[in-house]
Amino acid sequence: MSCSINLKEISYSTSTKDVFSNISIDISHEEKVAIIGANGSGKSSLLKIIAGLIKPKSGEIFLFHNKMENLKNFKEFRSDIGYLPQDVNDHFLCPTVIEDVMFALRARGESKDISYEKSCEILTQLGISELENRNISDLSGGEQKIVALAGILITQPKILLLDEPTNALDEDAEEKIIEILNSIKKSMVIVSHHKTFIEKLTPTIYKLTKQKLLKVE
Repeated sequence: MSCSINLKEISYSTSTKDVFSNISIDISHEEKVAIIGANGSGKSSLLKIIAGLIKPKSGEIFLFHNKMENLKNFKEFRSDIGYLPQDVNDHFLCPTVIEDVMFALRARGESKDISYEKSCEILTQLGISELENRNISDLSGGEQKIVALAGILITQPKILLLDEPTNALDEDAEEKIIEILNSIKKSMVIVSHHKTFIEKLTPTIYKLTKQKLLKVE
């Protein structure tokens, strides 16, 4: 079976402590996987390692069977990885929704008209077309999460890495995120402390501790 992500014996340390050691996992094409664990167990750090944002202490990372020898190797696959941070406040680069969603397409050279057309399509697909001309700073937390997700999906990544996508959201916003993620056929790693939420997305759940990543049966 084709794999999108392979981690082999990954360890990570900060300047003050060893966070986790010898973590291995294989994530298949279009497989959805959730990772749970106590605060400080390293869930967010593991997601950043997969995204190529930080370097592990040791171990091997493969994306689409290509070994990532260093952080520079991730550059080739940057457009294949969509990373949604836990806090999206610093994620936005433009003042309005449509400008921000268009940004990635414009940055890679697509015309303004084509970028606008594609952005309107993704806003419609996510059910937020009415937000097109709104200022992002005026949106609710749930609306901002969905706009940030639109800005990621517009580039058509093959892998989604989502860090606490429903953190601090109300029930309606959470249900909307669940509906959206269930409609997406992509490899997906979801970090969350909210078990009820992730059980609505995937039966494949792992628990991260300092020494191991165990599948929750």
